[in-house]
Amino acid sequence: MDTNHLKTALAQLQRDLEAGGKLDPELLQQLKSLDHDIHAVLAASEPQDDLVSSLNERTQEIDARFSAEHPYLSTTLRDVMDTLGKMGI
Repeated sequence: MDTNHLKTALAQLQRDLEAGGKLDPELLQQLKSLDHDIHAVLAASEPQDDLVSSLNERTQEIDARFSAEHPYLSTTLRDVMDTLGKMGI
């Protein structure tokens, strides 16, 4: 697993979020939950299929919102999604 690339992408997303202005509380909570679960999957020796599936679904939902509401963040989130996919997550 290339966790370094993923950690870099997550850090970039965090910087973009901080620089981009205010997000609504619901979206911010979704992002925090997603970040927590990504770290949980990375820490697990055998990621649970239901958690991995949930990550994929939630990431796609957040990406759709970013594309519509915060397009400047969409590229960074897609980088996170691509990295997760390459890692088999």
